[in-house]
Parts: sequence; structure tokens; C-alpha cells
Amino acid sequence: MSNLAKLDFVALDISGNNYLPWVLDVEIHLDANGLGETIKEGNTATTQNKAKAMIFLRHHLCEGLKYEYLTVKDPLVLWKNLKERYGHLKTVILLKARYDWIHLRLQDFKSINDYNSAMFRITAQLELCGEKVSDGDMLEKTYQTFHGSQLLLSQQYRQRGFKRYSELVSCLLVSEQNNEILMKNHQSRPTGTDPFPEVNATKYENRNKNDKKGGPREGPRDGLRDRDIVNFCLRCGGKGHWARTCRAPPHVLDSYHRSLNDNKGKKIEANFVAEQEKVETNFADTNENQPFNYGDYMDVSDLFSDLD
Repeated sequence: MSNLAKLDFVALDISGNNYLPWVLDVEIHLDANGLGETIKEGNTATTQNKAKAMIFLRHHLCEGLKYEYLTVKDPLVLWKNLKERYGHLKTVILLKARYDWIHLRLQDFKSINDYNSAMFRITAQLELCGEKVSDGDMLEKTYQTFHGSQLLLSQQYRQRGFKRYSELVSCLLVSEQNNEILMKNHQSRPTGTDPFPEVNATKYENRNKNDKKGGPREGPRDGLRDRDIVNFCLRCGGKGHWARTCRAPPHVLDSYHRSLNDNKGKKIEANFVAEQEKVETNFADTNENQPFNYGDYMDVSDLFSDLD
């Protein structure tokens, strides 16, 4: 993986799946470095340039290909060997690209971007294999592959007379975006209803005297609530005021303090109440081990004395 970071492009795989783009990348980089003549027939490149080109080519081969062409030292020979080995792939790719072009339809894609990507991928493969696709071909392909329910729309785009495929795609992208916005606005709420009221969330941070974050304590302190606190006067024993604001007459104060002194040392009377459950008395013998004897019980006549 560390070697991949130093590569200018992806190395040629031993399967040859990336041979065509690899050839294009090699030609561009060799021309940029002044080494393009080293892979052409009848070149007069110097030994130094051939060595540089050979280093570049071997650097962009996979490990398996490096060992197979270990004895090749001329970049032109290596270039020809690779072409003989993977040149037939151009025919395979061309057949696949033609098939994809024939079955390419706008109605088969969910978005214009997906269709546009497939269009350029197929046309790039065709051009790489030597077949040129013009803007007119791409425009006609798009017009003819609209969905059947959009026949009128296809005719309207055709009548606008686009000359380039990119112009048509731009209009389709704008139209698609407008349709998405329209559907979102329609589905946001039922027709004829008002929008939901706007709710704004705010955060209030209270600070104490020391300029620290914090607010009042949420729970009651010492287990007391505000409604449990009663103003009690320690001077007269009354409620509803404090001792410093007490205006009770002297005889009331004397009576209150006298009652406090009299109650000192007295024991507090406590009354205990207990609930006793009712006990049901049953005269029947519940011993299951003894047989039931009717003679053990009195008859109704036994309750009455002899009246005679």
C-alpha cells in the first residue's frame, strides 16, 4: 500500500482489465516527461531516455508482470509484448460498450445525474476503442428514451433545438430540481392548512454572585417546602409574624412565658389505640381425625324445659 501512494496512476493488473486506460495514462506521462519517442517504432532515443522510460513502465506494472518481463530492458519491446497480450481486450470492451449504448434509456434511471454518468462512461469506452459518438447521437438517444408518459415533454425539448448534449442535460437537471422542490412543498402539510407555529428554544443561564453558572436549587432544602414554612413568633407564641415585629400586650407575654415555665419537666401523655380483630367462634369440631357424632350436640327440644 505504501508503493501505491507513489504511483502516478493505477498499475497494470495481470488480468488486463485496466489495460486501455493504463495505455492512455502511460502515453500522456511519457510525453509530459519527453520520453514519448521511446515506445515508437524506429525511434532514435538515447540509452538514458530508454532507461528512464523502462523504469517508469516497470514501476506501473503489478508484481506478477514484473517477474514475467524481468529480462526485457527495452521499453519498445515491453510495450509490444503488452499490446500482443492484452490488445484483444479492445474488441471485448467494444462489444460490451456497443451493447450498453443500444440499451441505454433515460427512463431506466432514477435521476438525471445517474443517466449522465452512464452516458459518458459508455461513450468514453467507445471512443477509446476508436468509435466516435457525436453530440447529435447523444441528443437523439435522450429524446427517444423518455418515458411514454412524458411524450409531450420530449417533443418540447426537441423543439428547443439544442446543439450540444451538455445544454440539454443542464435543462433536465434544473427541471428535476424544481420538481423535487415542488413535491416537498406539497407534501410538507395538507392542502388548505396553516403552517405549524414556529417554536424557538432559548437557554437561560443564571449566575451567582461569584459570576459562576448556576441557578436556584431545584429541590427543597432540609426536606422543607415553601408551603411548610410558617411564621412563628418566639416572643408571644403567635403565628403570622416574627418576634421583632411583635406588638402583643405585656399580659399576653406574661401568660405565654408562664405557660412555658409550667410545662417544663412534665411528662407528655400518650394514648395508645389498638384495633382488635373479631374472633369468630365455631362450636363445630374441626378435627378431621375424629368422626362426627350427632349425639354430642343438643337438639332444639333440649333448649326448652318441661312445661308440664
